[in-house]
Amino acid sequence: MGNNENSTANPNAWMFFADRSLLAAETLIDKVDLSGEVVFLSQQAVEKYFKAFLAKHKIFIKKTHDLTDLYSEVTKIKDCDLDEGMLQDLKGLYVESRYPCNVGFLEEGSLPTLEEAKSYLDFAKKVAGIIKSELEASNAG
Repeated sequence: MGNNENSTANPNAWMFFADRSLLAAETLIDKVDLSGEVVFLSQQAVEKYFKAFLAKHKIFIKKTHDLTDLYSEVTKIKDCDLDEGMLQDLKGLYVESRYPCNVGFLEEGSLPTLEEAKSYLDFAKKVAGIIKSELEASNAG
């Protein structure tokens, strides 16, 4: 397998871990001091939902955290009409919410506000709804 993830990975396994990331973000959302963790978990949920979708369609899954690249692969199969600005922001905040950094969206030492964290969590929930609906439809057909 090397540096690449298995293209035949079980979509249900990706969904399991995506759901856990989303649940963890929902659990932490009211804790103002953990807004960065909420953003990170929201990013992780979106990433894993995209990978579940790709796995379901037997598309090779690159080892990446780049939501815009993953979304590009998803949209080759389904137009999800997602806010690509939100994807770009989450892509940038993925590292910045976890590690000290003086480049990018966040000023040095700052974290996303609770309001920002809630908007990213809401976005992750929207992605979850779209992907789950699509996978349920493909399971029924």
